Amino acid sequence: MVSYGTALLFARESRLSHNEVVLDLLTHIHAPVLLLIGLAIFFGTMGARIFQWLRIPQVVGYIVIGLLVGRSGLKLLNQQTIASLQPFNFFALGVIGFMIGGELHRDVFKKYGKQFMVVLLSEGLGAFFVVGVTTALIALVATGDAKLAVALGMVLGAISSATAPAATVDVLWEYKSRGPLTTTVFAIVALDDGLALILYAVAASFAAGLVGQGGHSIWHSLAVSGYEIVGAVALGVVAGVLLNATLRWSREPDKALTFIIGTLAGILGVAIVAKVDLILAAMALGVTIGNLAPRRSRASFDIIERFAPPIYVLFFVVVGARLNVSGMPAWMAVLAVAYVIGRSAGKMGGAYLGARWSKTTDVVRKYLGLCLFSQAGVAIGLAILASIRFPAPMGDAIIIIVTTTTFLVQIIGPPSVKVAIQKAGEVGLNITEEDLIRQYRASDLMDPEAPTFKAGTPLAEILATIATTDATAYPVVDGEDKLLGMITLSDLKTLFSMEGLGGWLVAYDLMRSVPDLVTADTAAEEVMTRMKEQQLDYLVVVESLESQRCVGMVEGAAVSRRLSHEVIRRRRLAEEAA
Repeated sequence: MVSYGTALLFARESRLSHNEVVLDLLTHIHAPVLLLIGLAIFFGTMGARIFQWLRIPQVVGYIVIGLLVGRSGLKLLNQQTIASLQPFNFFALGVIGFMIGGELHRDVFKKYGKQFMVVLLSEGLGAFFVVGVTTALIALVATGDAKLAVALGMVLGAISSATAPAATVDVLWEYKSRGPLTTTVFAIVALDDGLALILYAVAASFAAGLVGQGGHSIWHSLAVSGYEIVGAVALGVVAGVLLNATLRWSREPDKALTFIIGTLAGILGVAIVAKVDLILAAMALGVTIGNLAPRRSRASFDIIERFAPPIYVLFFVVVGARLNVSGMPAWMAVLAVAYVIGRSAGKMGGAYLGARWSKTTDVVRKYLGLCLFSQAGVAIGLAILASIRFPAPMGDAIIIIVTTTTFLVQIIGPPSVKVAIQKAGEVGLNITEEDLIRQYRASDLMDPEAPTFKAGTPLAEILATIATTDATAYPVVDGEDKLLGMITLSDLKTLFSMEGLGGWLVAYDLMRSVPDLVTADTAAEEVMTRMKEQQLDYLVVVESLESQRCVGMVEGAAVSRRLSHEVIRRRRLAEEAA
């Protein structure tokens, strides 16, 4: 690394300007980081594709690539590089929080708010008590110190109540899920941070008294947590009101992205300076925008959704790179195993009981617990606070256990979410027309029963057929259904000037050459692109380019109706399930 003083000395000898030195120094400093960022995004995406091919959620691929290049693997991303990417991690968490907030609609909370709160308290407190009791007993056997064991169990129990939204929500977005389970998951992971902060404030105060590390009363700790939560929500709401007014004034899509990113980055910076929860602030911003203007804001969230994929990739690669799974003492390894088992049992059992008490649907009762395994940002943040506040071995044990178990639950969490939404029947119910086009082939868009005319079909029969259909173009074929040409409604208009000839004309006389054609297995995206580029309302679908046997027609208006009906059908299924 080139120091600033060395660079200035070299400048004097080489007669370089001060600005040239600064530019040269910055280039030396940032080039390796930029290279690593590029490689992380590229190989993270490749890893995700491999895991998708194995039918494993893509987020697991990101994290595994991070493990390979990070502290537990090749160490290409070292601690210094990871620390330099911290502002980017904050921004990525802000984007994720903003998108989660956009899913929390006012009418949903009016209808299900009480259920959400019951489930939240049940699963959060369930993890708190199960982890707390289990780890306290193991720590008592290992250390023989009852006060230390109880203090350690309380803090670990509080931290275990947090659920990481990022990996969970990424799976829901990847598989386009929609329904009562998905709605409940969005609400729970959005509210879990607040509950974890409150539980930690109470537990840390009691634990500090037990191990002789007092200094702040429980009321002071609760006040700090309250400030972090209320301050974050207030910040997000105020920023959301201002952003909504700005977007209403400026309706240009390219300007909208600039305003949204600028506002989001701004409130994240204010949240860090003001020491309030930045994820909650971003969520509050998303909730405010999504509820003040539900229809107009949809475009804003779509813009961020298209902008965000590289951010998600790099974020999860860095998450994997940061994890260090080596060097753990034996008794801490036992505690870590107990922590994972106890947290999973507490989350699943608490979620089931809370869903049963609040009388939610069967799919929520059965599968919600599977969606709450992931743990990351808030849990690690609280563990760092605990490691600073409490002396060894308690402080060391907390940070080692939480960071190590984060690796495990981040790997098993996403596949568990996938299993849950599959069993709940909610995969693919939040799909858009663009998603369908990406999935479909020409055979899915075409009308295989589209009317065709033989070359010798008389005009009277052609007009009688056209009067009973909605099509605007008709293929003309020979006796073996081989494509010869096309007849369009615009071509038929010329007949009005041909007095006396109508009785003599047949399809062969009226047809024109075919402008373009596709095969049944052509990607739907290519079909739509060809129609747009050539300004066509239709395309003929043939069995193969060699045989040119007509098997159907793709018409723009019919495709729009078909896609719209399919989207509505899937969303109705989700609403009926709810």
